[in-house]
Amino acid sequence: MSAILELRPILELRKVSKRFPGQYAVKEVSLEISRGEFFSLLGPSGCGKTTTLRMIAGFETPTEGEVWLNGSRIDSLPPYRRNVNTVFQSYALFPHLNARRNVEFGLRRKGANEIEARVRKVIEQVRLDGKESRMPSELSGGERQRVALARSLVLEPDVLLLDEPLSALDPQLRKQVRAELKDLQRRSGVAFLFVTHDQEEALSMSDRIAVMNAGAVEQMGSPQELYQRPRTKFVASFLGAMNFVDGIGVRPECTLIGKESLGREGAGRRAMVTRCVFLGAAIQVEAKLEGGEVVIAHVASHQSATETFAEGEPVQIWWDSADELRFA
Repeated sequence: MSAILELRPILELRKVSKRFPGQYAVKEVSLEISRGEFFSLLGPSGCGKTTTLRMIAGFETPTEGEVWLNGSRIDSLPPYRRNVNTVFQSYALFPHLNARRNVEFGLRRKGANEIEARVRKVIEQVRLDGKESRMPSELSGGERQRVALARSLVLEPDVLLLDEPLSALDPQLRKQVRAELKDLQRRSGVAFLFVTHDQEEALSMSDRIAVMNAGAVEQMGSPQELYQRPRTKFVASFLGAMNFVDGIGVRPECTLIGKESLGREGAGRRAMVTRCVFLGAAIQVEAKLEGGEVVIAHVASHQSATETFAEGEPVQIWWDSADELRFA
C-alpha cells in the first residue's frame, strides 16, 4: 500500500474550469503534483493562475472539473477541511502577536498536541532562531515571509500554496529569499505550488512549471524543457527573450553578431545596429535585418572590449541551425 501512496500524486486537477459572467477565468486545467515537488504556475496577470490556486484552497468553487488531494476529492469541501495552507502576497501576519505567537496560532486554535516541539522545529527550519519574540513590525520583509511560511508549515499541510509571495520584496532580497525558499522546501519535504508572473523565479526554483495563458495551460514540463523546447510562440517569448525571423525562433544568447561572417556555417544576414545596452556581464546589441525584423544578440563583455558595435553600423547576424526553434 505504501508504494501505491508514493506513486499517487498528492494533488490532482482534472479538467478544472472557472467561469465568471461573460468569460472563463480558467478553462479545463489538468495537472498532477507529486509529493515533495516544487511546482509553479507561471503566466502574465489575468491568465488564471491565482484563480486556479484559489480553487485548490477552497476560496473559489470550480464551475466544472474535480480537485483531488491525497487520494480524496475535495472540490466540494470548505477551506478549513482541506489539508492545504496558503501564504499570501501580503503575508497576513497578526500585527499584535510576536513571531512565535503568529506561528503557533493555528495549532492552538485546533487544540493540537506537542505545540512547543512543533513550533520549535519549524522555527529552526525557517532559521528564525532568536527572533521569536519580535513583533512583525520589528522584522525585515524576508523575516516576515519566513514567519508566514512557518505558520503554514507547522500545520503539516499536504500542499503549501504560495501566491506571488516574493513580489513585495526588493529585487536583491528576492534573489536571496528564493534560494532560501527552495532550500526550505527540500528540507520540509512538503509539496509547494508556487504562483508567479516572474519567469526567473519559476526557472530557478521549480521542479516543473505549467505556463498558463488565457485561462489554459499552454505547456507543462521541467524548466530546461520549457526554455529549450517551447512548443508555442507564447511560451518561447514568455520564458526569456526570443528573436523571431521568418517564423523561426532563436534565443539572443544563440544569436551571433560580427562585422563579417567569419566563415561560420550558414550564411550571415545583413543588419544594422540600432542600439547597444550594457548589462554587466554582457552587451545587448539590437540590430534590424534587411527584411525589417529586429533581433537581439548578447555579446560577452570581455568580447566587446575587442569588438565594439556602434549605432548605424552594418553587421552580420547568424546562428547555428541546431539552435532554431520551430512552432506549430
